[in-house]
Amino acid sequence: MYLTKRFSFEAAHNLLNYSGKCKNLHGHSYALEVTVIGEPEHNGMIMDFYDVKKIVEERVIDKLDHTYLNDIIEQSTAERITLWIWNALYKELPSLYEIKLFETEDSWVTYRSK
Repeated sequence: MYLTKRFSFEAAHNLLNYSGKCKNLHGHSYALEVTVIGEPEHNGMIMDFYDVKKIVEERVIDKLDHTYLNDIIEQSTAERITLWIWNALYKELPSLYEIKLFETEDSWVTYRSK
């Protein structure tokens, strides 16, 4: 089974050494989906949604929300932000399966465990 929790955060960034629109400072209302995998335990749950929320908020949302991402992640593309999030979570969520980061409603990056 897969258990997914959705989060959101606001952040600004710009892309360096890039000639498109995103070279200029701009912001996004990011959506983040964090998915863990497993079988329900004796309590009927893979993991408590509250526990997922607490970990993601502490390790990711509190660090990225309302920030200038370039101060945290060099060349803050959606791909690099997604990898940063994965690295911030995988030790705390051993059953982490997938991260989806939505830069816009119709544009996102997916990173999945191998």
